[in-house]
Amino acid sequence: MRSEAIRTVLEGASIEFTVRGSRFIGLVTSASNHETAEQIIEEVSDEHPDATHIVWAYRLADEPTIERCDDAGEPGGSAGEPVLSVLKSEQLLNVVAIVVRYYGGTNLGYGGLVRAYSRSVSHALKAAAIQTTVRTIRYHITTSYDDSGTVASVLESEDLEYEAVYEERVNYDVLIPVAKENRVLDRLKSATSGRVEVER
Repeated sequence: MRSEAIRTVLEGASIEFTVRGSRFIGLVTSASNHETAEQIIEEVSDEHPDATHIVWAYRLADEPTIERCDDAGEPGGSAGEPVLSVLKSEQLLNVVAIVVRYYGGTNLGYGGLVRAYSRSVSHALKAAAIQTTVRTIRYHITTSYDDSGTVASVLESEDLEYEAVYEERVNYDVLIPVAKENRVLDRLKSATSGRVEVER
């Protein structure tokens, strides 16, 4: 069952520390979709062209939850998975974590890498602002001009903010909280005798 609220990063943060000569930069920020997460990873990579490794992980609110991670050349399971594990243990969604490593000349070993990458994300999260937000789904609603007043009335009675575009038909973009989703859709269909078109 889809949860009605998610924990996510309101304000991102970054931290930096050194382990046996290797410099680690950990950062966390919000990302609401795959494209945004990948763009953030690419931007960080561009900012650190000389980094030895740029490890990342992200979790996105979807059904089921989308989880991705990359060891970025570190031994398998020593970097990306630990970063992702921290995000999972904190039950965070719509979040991306990136750890930039500049190699310092001393091998840290498998356990050392796991600890360093986990620490990078944990400390960045401690510095970040975390919030719990209501989970919403974006809907595109299309109706005739005759039914537009009825649709607007239903949306307003549910305290939903929307944008309306008036063309040949009236198009509404609205974010509906998960808790209200079924009720709002049923009300819209009932009030317009099924004439409203709803697309998720």
